[in-house]
Amino acid sequence: MKISNNFFGIKISSAGLNVQRKKMNLIAENLANTGTTKMQNGAPYQRKFIVVSQQKSGMANIPGEFQNSTLPLKSDGKNHFSFTPGIDNNKDISPVGLDSTEYKDNREGDVVYQPEHPDADSNGYLHMPNVNVVIEMVDMIAATRSYESNLTAFNSSKQMAKDAMEI
Repeated sequence: MKISNNFFGIKISSAGLNVQRKKMNLIAENLANTGTTKMQNGAPYQRKFIVVSQQKSGMANIPGEFQNSTLPLKSDGKNHFSFTPGIDNNKDISPVGLDSTEYKDNREGDVVYQPEHPDADSNGYLHMPNVNVVIEMVDMIAATRSYESNLTAFNSSKQMAKDAMEI
């Protein structure tokens, strides 16, 4: 659903909710595969993670004056700032989107001596997945808290829009 440029807060919060949902899904997948010693390719499961970055196409929507610079504010009075001269203040600026890319962690997992395990190599060693349950749980708590923060911001933006319509 396309959200109008009048609701920056809702758009930003929904992008954050989407990223944190993806992150929690990957963490759940990692936790579910902590004991998977053999995937279809014959190797143990490899931990997955998400890297979040700013969409490169989103920078085109931001005027050049706002990119990597600071602007002085012109004061008309003690408690009032007017628009900065030289900037088109009526121009719609959409919030910059987030780009999330999924990667595999290529580090080796633990090697355990278990000659009775069917996936053990010829020397009796079993290659385990590189998933650390403690790290995954900490990441899940952080993702949950970020999700809750974005949800609170989303609800606040929604309430402000609703209150503005009642004026």
